[in-house]
Amino acid sequence: MNWEFELVAGPYGGTTEGPVWTGSSVLFTDIQGSRIMRYIPDTGEVEEYFTGTSNTNGLCFDSGGNLYGCQQAGRRIVRFEADQRTISSLPHTLDQIPHNNPNDLVVDRSGRIWFTDPYSGIGGSGDQALDHMSVLRLDPEGASQWRLSRITTDITRPNGILISRDQKTLYVAQSDYGVDKRRELRAYPINKNGTLGDYVTLHTFGVDINGVQRGVDGMTLDIDGNIVACAGWESGGPGPMIYVFSPTGRVLETHPIRVERATNCCFGDRDMKTLYVTTGGGHLFKARTDRIGWIMWP
Repeated sequence: MNWEFELVAGPYGGTTEGPVWTGSSVLFTDIQGSRIMRYIPDTGEVEEYFTGTSNTNGLCFDSGGNLYGCQQAGRRIVRFEADQRTISSLPHTLDQIPHNNPNDLVVDRSGRIWFTDPYSGIGGSGDQALDHMSVLRLDPEGASQWRLSRITTDITRPNGILISRDQKTLYVAQSDYGVDKRRELRAYPINKNGTLGDYVTLHTFGVDINGVQRGVDGMTLDIDGNIVACAGWESGGPGPMIYVFSPTGRVLETHPIRVERATNCCFGDRDMKTLYVTTGGGHLFKARTDRIGWIMWP
């Protein structure tokens, strides 16, 4: 089945990101506009949901319906409260050093928030203080208490992040475009004590006659545990694409999307068969698919 992408919102003059399905609507971030937008499929209406978000990128719900986001300019993970006005900050120093500009996140069944922490300096957020870009994790420790820790030491620029349905594997996009660096989709086994084992590379994006291939950005899961990922660009490789990878890295499907780059995606609608995609050009697209999406929350 070919996926036909239909524009439903935007463009907003900058990157859109972080789509999440609420059960009745799609929330997504307008990064440059520092706001969260809401698209309501039943009516086609698009509205502002939250403003003043400090260039928030990725979004994710927890089991209680709390909405968390990667506040890039604020250099922290935050919770967007249900009153649509209050933003609560989570701990954002690692050994008393401010971390970087969090990009994407996922909340597991234990309430732990795993997030990627590359540096971009977006929104005048200041110089890089840490000497690494890693996957970090916030562990809940009682009422409103969290412990921040570093989880990876073998990745140089993490981007998209996802956890498997059985909670045993953490998928991370390595997105380093430096000299002799590779763009990889990695699978890390999650040990019982919360540490990560040695990763397996599921897919490598290399260099071809047209130039450097863009690796995975945001991703989501279908009900079979396959990884639906946004990758590619016009600058090199096969172009902007939605990939469907099996949990072992086999490429099951590819679906071209005619934008400069797709940034993130989620499934939604009552039957969970519609894929919503954000872009570097500030759009929200949707496509009916022959796959059924799976989300942990809500």
